Amino acid sequence: MTAHGTPVLAARLRRDLADRLARAGCLRDPAWRNAVESVAREPFLGSAIARATEYGDRWEVVRREEMTGDEWLKLVYRVETWVTQVDGVMVEEARGLACGAPTSSSTMPGLVVRMLEAARISGGEKVLEIGTGTGYSTALMCHRLGDKAVTSIEYDQVVAGRTRDALATAGYAPTLVVGDGLAGYPGNAEYDRLIATCSVRHIPIPWMWQVRDGGTITAPLSGWMGGVAFAHLTLADDGTASGRFLEDDVYFMTARPHGPPPMSSPLLGIGDGRSSLVDPRVLDDPAGLFVGQLAAPSAVRLGGGEEVALLDVATGSQATTRPDPAGGWTVRQHGPLRLWDAVEGAVLLWQGAGSPHQSAYGLTVSGERQCVWLGDPGGPSWDLPA
Repeated sequence: MTAHGTPVLAARLRRDLADRLARAGCLRDPAWRNAVESVAREPFLGSAIARATEYGDRWEVVRREEMTGDEWLKLVYRVETWVTQVDGVMVEEARGLACGAPTSSSTMPGLVVRMLEAARISGGEKVLEIGTGTGYSTALMCHRLGDKAVTSIEYDQVVAGRTRDALATAGYAPTLVVGDGLAGYPGNAEYDRLIATCSVRHIPIPWMWQVRDGGTITAPLSGWMGGVAFAHLTLADDGTASGRFLEDDVYFMTARPHGPPPMSSPLLGIGDGRSSLVDPRVLDDPAGLFVGQLAAPSAVRLGGGEEVALLDVATGSQATTRPDPAGGWTVRQHGPLRLWDAVEGAVLLWQGAGSPHQSAYGLTVSGERQCVWLGDPGGPSWDLPA
């Protein structure tokens, strides 16, 4: 390998990455393609990444020092999400396996560019990014829009410090803020586009105040059952925002304040029993799970298939399902909320509408209410836990 072999390889890998994303339908805009081909991903991964093992809470740490420069680059430019922090600890500090839940990562490039294209950034806009993470998406925006047009907020101080250095190394200097992204950043408002690279349970009202009339908010919604939808909202001059969910299934790590609280181990399978009107496996379908979650927004889901447990973290209510030897399924419900009744009703309505994808729904946000509707704003609706 010549002294310039690694830079030459990096440039080729960036072009190859752009080709793969274009073939996958993730990269359609030539300006974003230029950004992908120009912005190096390697500065934003530090000296180590973690990848999944067969054990869900254990992560294999891969260190740059343990391979050649070219081997590291080929790893960097895979179309994969690389975990960089687990339970608040940067992975290069781990000894052996990293154990716990991911708390920061370099998201799969395909998801990054799908988010940027979905936000309909065409050039000249001023953008607020919620969740800087490793900074790769921030760098792509800086390349296209210029540093002054990009403001990005990161909650974690250690991650933010690393990212600031990485962006500087890559030659970019956006406005970087350490703080709660759910509060936005009024310092550079008003923004033309707000994008969230973290998932939220509902749209934070400060975001509404900081985006101009006619501007947009693009953010993945997720709930405590794990249902997701991809919101793209336009701000109206009356202070509301509305729009349909997009066809792309885009999701990111949940914003830390919007995750479910810790729970003690419950006693399952108690309560009044009856036959279920729906197959519990409907919650294995992403669209079925999304509508079920709308009906029971403070519940978490355990299990899957025909044996599901729903636990409401606010009231302690529960619902458990299991197959009935005689056919069908039995559900037992306990507590002040009849969780399965609510989920069942929403699922039956969804099935009656043809079991559509989440893009059949939309969201309207005001200061008083955040309402998900099916079909059109006058159709069946559910309130988000805002």
